[in-house]
Amino acid sequence: MEKVPMTVVGYQTLDEELKRLKTIERPSVIAAIAEARSHGDLSENAEYHAAKERQGWIEGQIAEHEDKIARAQVIDVSKLSGKQVKFGATVSVIDEDTEDEARYQIVGEHEADVKSGRISVSSPLSRAMIGKEVGEVVEVNTPGGTKAYEITKVEWL
Repeated sequence: MEKVPMTVVGYQTLDEELKRLKTIERPSVIAAIAEARSHGDLSENAEYHAAKERQGWIEGQIAEHEDKIARAQVIDVSKLSGKQVKFGATVSVIDEDTEDEARYQIVGEHEADVKSGRISVSSPLSRAMIGKEVGEVVEVNTPGGTKAYEITKVEWL
C-alpha cells in the first residue's frame, strides 16, 4: 500500500471533509431519497434518480477520503529544516524570463491549490525543485515551452 504524503493541515482538512460527508451530506441525501420515494412511481421520478446519483457520489467521496486517511503519511513541516527543497518546503522562485516572483509550498496531491500557493509534490515544478538549493536554477517543461526558475529562498513554515 503506497503512502500518501500530506501536511498536518492537509490531513486535518481531509478529516473534516470526511466527517462533514458522513454527518451532514449522507443523512441529507438519505432523507432526500426517502422524500422522493414517498412521491410514488420511481421509474419516472427525477428527484429520486438525482438523489440516488448524489448518494453514489457521496459514498465514492467517503471511500476515497477514508483510503487517503488510511494511507496518510502526515509530515509536520514545522519540524523540518535544511537547505534542500523537499516535501513541505515553502520555496520562493523568480521566473528568469519575466522576473516575476512566486512562492509555493510543496504539499500532497489532494491539498494542492495553485491560487493559494500550494503545489502538488508530483507537479513538474515540484519535481524539478526537489533536492535543489537556493541559487540553483530549475527548468520546467510547460505547454508554452521550457521555463527557468531561480530558487531564491527555502523556508519551513
